[in-house]
Amino acid sequence: MVVKPQKTKFQLKIVENIQTLSIWANNPWRRYSISLITLLIGYFIGSSLGMVSAVVELMDPVAAFLSVVFIEILITLRRNFRSERKKKFLILFLDSLRLGLFYGFFTESLKLL
Repeated sequence: MVVKPQKTKFQLKIVENIQTLSIWANNPWRRYSISLITLLIGYFIGSSLGMVSAVVELMDPVAAFLSVVFIEILITLRRNFRSERKKKFLILFLDSLRLGLFYGFFTESLKLL
């Protein structure tokens, strides 16, 4: 028998905030603006990680490993949320973040050529 862990107050507040944000984002312009902001945050994180790992030459393999692990976690979360219809906003959020990370890594790799 597998016992599910009890949901804490923190977990409930996070889920409540995400649901409130998804209700607020029913308007397409709001949804697209949040998606664009998330894309730009992902781009900033991706380009920053690329710049920091280029300056400290010893951290290149570590930064690459952490980047791949983070992107794989985002892919796994997307796969888990895909089956639930209520989580479409969260899927859009994760996809925008992942796309921003890829774009940031790609532009940093072009700078190194």
